[in-house]
Amino acid sequence: MPPSGMMQTMHRVFKTKHFHRWMSKTDLTDQCLCNAISEMIHGLVDAHLGGSIVKKRVAVAGRGKRGGARTIVATNFGNHWFFLYGFEKNVRANITDNELDALKEIATDLLTLNDDALTYAVTQGKLLEIYYDH
Repeated sequence: MPPSGMMQTMHRVFKTKHFHRWMSKTDLTDQCLCNAISEMIHGLVDAHLGGSIVKKRVAVAGRGKRGGARTIVATNFGNHWFFLYGFEKNVRANITDNELDALKEIATDLLTLNDDALTYAVTQGKLLEIYYDH
């Protein structure tokens, strides 16, 4: 139990099925994603893209951040984090404006879900939860 007067925030971290399929083709692990969450919690974000969307470089084992992956994350910077999209720097430089618009819509939908709805989405296989232990 946290000391009196201190609340511990329960962080729930998710990845979409699309993100998970992409991730399975890389050397990226859930632990890499958890490390990225820890950095973002401490303000280390590569770009704020608007609409609760951020871009975060994630180190891939043996390649570091420079040779690693770029992830697009929807977050309320509180207790919910959703990995929506990923790409490797050597494959593409960035996402398009149309892709960003679509990701913002997805972010809006996901960030309005309460914990019960998120748990249901996980049980239905629509989202995968990463168990983040800071």
